[in-house]
Amino acid sequence: MIQGIPVIDFHTHFPNSGEPFPDYGIKKIIAKKGKGNKAQAELWRKAYNFPENRIEISDDREAADLWNKDAEEKQIEKVVFVSGGGNDRLAKIISYHPDRFIGFAHHHPFRKDAPEELLRAIDQLHLKGYKILGTALDRPLKDPALNPLWEICRDKEIPVIIHFGILGSAGGISTGVNISPLAIHDVAMNFPEVSFIVPHFSAGYPRDLLHLCWSCPNVCVDTSGSNQWVRWMPCDLNLMELFRKFYQTIGPDRIIFATDSSWFPRGFAYTYLEEQHRIMRFLHFSDDDIEKVLYRNALRLLKLS
Repeated sequence: MIQGIPVIDFHTHFPNSGEPFPDYGIKKIIAKKGKGNKAQAELWRKAYNFPENRIEISDDREAADLWNKDAEEKQIEKVVFVSGGGNDRLAKIISYHPDRFIGFAHHHPFRKDAPEELLRAIDQLHLKGYKILGTALDRPLKDPALNPLWEICRDKEIPVIIHFGILGSAGGISTGVNISPLAIHDVAMNFPEVSFIVPHFSAGYPRDLLHLCWSCPNVCVDTSGSNQWVRWMPCDLNLMELFRKFYQTIGPDRIIFATDSSWFPRGFAYTYLEEQHRIMRFLHFSDDDIEKVLYRNALRLLKLS
């Protein structure tokens, strides 16, 4: 909680020393397309006063217990892991603390068995949503080959988080066929029953996301991460202006709080919660609006009572 308002973190990643999204091979993609930028990464760490060294925990149960303990101490009611090294591994991790943990399927959408795997993830592994890395795909999201996936998402009533914009922290991927959130425009139009969530306020494409949200009422935004990409825009932009513009365009019902937390010893990035809560207060969000962003919108999307 923060000031008596319950909190659900809608977008985190379970710690993984290997590939968080095994089907994508993200580390290889970033190594090929981007050289990385250690100076920017170190600037981000110092700016938020995050620990310098990360703890590698090889035992999944130990890591799950640590995550649960950290969330409990920081009064975070539920944590949604959108990746965890594969659907089976993440489902097992969720089973350790099912009252607090929620997991999303995160296999590659263009796998030959992607629809079957999504059905298995939902029906047998009890995962509650689907996460896609749009920027990392070399085929457009409007490809008709993905229609069976969208149909499953519609029929099973699960939310879909799709990453657009820059990918890979400092010095990763900054181009691709799905770099803009508008890449999902036709799909969102054709599948209005599916809730599509764009994380990180679009990671560099706020105008496109605002236009998409204006056109498609089934598109939401999550607030996850430091959103330091605002520093790389050609115009002056900050997190308060993002909150203001999206509130003016879509209101409080389609903004979902998240942090993009993952590793330890940082754990849940409470500083992101404090920063976003402070911004909403300064923008005169009502208590009801703030509770929607921090809690009730996630409840609705996840079909939780």
